[in-house]
Amino acid sequence: MYTQKMHPATTFPDVSATLSTGETVSLTNKEEGCDWKMVVVYRGKHCPICTKFLNKLEDYKGRLRELSIDLVAVSGDSKAQLDEHLDDLSITFPIAYGLSQEDMEKLGLYISKPRSDKETDHNFAEPALFVVNEKNDIHIAEIANAPFVRPDLEQLVSGLEFIRNPDNNYPIRGTFKG
Repeated sequence: MYTQKMHPATTFPDVSATLSTGETVSLTNKEEGCDWKMVVVYRGKHCPICTKFLNKLEDYKGRLRELSIDLVAVSGDSKAQLDEHLDDLSITFPIAYGLSQEDMEKLGLYISKPRSDKETDHNFAEPALFVVNEKNDIHIAEIANAPFVRPDLEQLVSGLEFIRNPDNNYPIRGTFKG
């Protein structure tokens, strides 16, 4: 199945998932004091590259917060899978489970079938990262079809520092319609 890609400067869809605490939230809900949101979609506990990326992302949480950017990670894993994954994660930002296949499609994600029962027991989203602005419009979107494609976090956060500086008046890119 082919996906319908979301476009920059369009509204991020209303998608909910369940936090590790058990609370169901909209992925665009922002913590107090934040007006932007970074939504990181990861494959699931079966993916060691995801684990490494999420742990590295923790190092950037403070800089994102200084930019008034809230952060959440989400996968299609079950609560039991997330609970098990938490043993390998050293993160303090919210992490959610239960992203449905319908919501994966709504987000325009690439979806994969597990290669075996050993990998996981459900179809899962390949990695993606969205930065949503104060209007809940997509400011940055990065959607991959394989676990090996991830943004360089230092470059991403440095870019967000540039974008969030009002002196730079940096627009949403990729909006040309011929």
